[in-house]
Order: sequence, then structure tokens, then C-alpha cells
Amino acid sequence: MKIVDIKPKPYIKLRIIATLIDYGIYFAFFYTYVTVFDQNPAPDVSGVDGILALPIFIMWFLYFVVVESFNGATPGHDICKLKVITTDGNKLTLGDAFKRRICDCVDILFYGLPAIICIIKTEKHQRIGDLFAGALVVKRSDIIETEIVF
Repeated sequence: MKIVDIKPKPYIKLRIIATLIDYGIYFAFFYTYVTVFDQNPAPDVSGVDGILALPIFIMWFLYFVVVESFNGATPGHDICKLKVITTDGNKLTLGDAFKRRICDCVDILFYGLPAIICIIKTEKHQRIGDLFAGALVVKRSDIIETEIVF
């Protein structure tokens, strides 16, 4: 039997860096895709719509939700040595990762102020998406597993 002890800390700087890396990668894809498949006839304005807009949402889902649920972290979180887990120390499910990420638009609003306030004020240092999904962002070294043998 394994007992998992987690001592979450805010890690605000690392979480900001991880978010900037992740959304930097995503927006690089977004910009490149929209530039290549531009449907707007006006110069200096790019845009896609209809079925050509679908890959943008698919990429968001794959990059943030699927990778986070299978790997426990996005590439930005991996670089910062952060891991996303449930409050009881288990791996996130696909549904948990989706619930966590669907709140990104609120968390990142106003330069991330709602997320930062939430991280500072909550006991387990969770942002709005984390609270909604029952998730924690911790450093990998904060997870202490103890195996008990009877």
C-alpha cells in the first residue's frame, strides 16, 4: 500500500514561466497555421473560419488536455519541473484536465491576476481551474510516496 504525502507550495514564478512557455508554443502554432491557411483577402489581416478553424481547437485540446492528462504536465510544466495531480495525489483524468484547462480564459484574464490571487489565498495554492478540477500543481520533489508493507 502506498501513502502519498503532498506539501503544495505556491510556486507562482514557476507557474507563470510554465504558462508563458506553453501558450508561447501554442500561439506560435496558431500564428503559423493562420498565416499559412489565410482566407482573408485583405492585406495585413489573416484569418481562417469554418472547417479550417477546427485544427486550432484540436491542437489546443491535444496540447493542453491530452498531454497533461497522460504526462501529468505540459512541456512548460515539465521544463519547470512541475506536475499536475489530483488533490489526493493521483494522476489527472482526461475530464479533470479538461475542466482545469477550460478555466484558463478566466485564470489568465487581467494578466493572470485572478489566478495569482487564488493561488495566494487558497490553502493548497490552487487557481480557479485547479479548484474546479480538484487538481494541484506541485514540484515533482514535493510528492513523497511511502510504501507500507504488512
